[in-house]
Amino acid sequence: MDAIKQIYYNDFGTSFYWRKHNEIILDKVQLIFRETGFYFSTEELKQFNNCIKECFSLNTNCEDCTLKNYCHKFLLKTPCSQVDLAVTREELNKVKDLVEGTLFKIALNDYLYGEGMN
Repeated sequence: MDAIKQIYYNDFGTSFYWRKHNEIILDKVQLIFRETGFYFSTEELKQFNNCIKECFSLNTNCEDCTLKNYCHKFLLKTPCSQVDLAVTREELNKVKDLVEGTLFKIALNDYLYGEGMN
């Protein structure tokens, strides 16, 4: 009996649902990367995805910089107003993949086991 139900993972982190009394708790997603864990609703996960997109758009002036993949100058906001993360461009790309992959899998499962069951 596993304590979690994995949703998505990459080489940077993972996302999963917790199980309680052998039931999957679908109202929140545990997102873990680096040494950081967030417990987000799907709406908060979508907000975080928007924060990631905003971080990319605010840092377009770094395209020609040779240090852009290693510089920790990228300030990534989160749906938690008290928490911002300093990340490299490479980490930002990996968090983007993790969040978008998680949202995709959630939407796919909602479709397959919801309206797609017709």
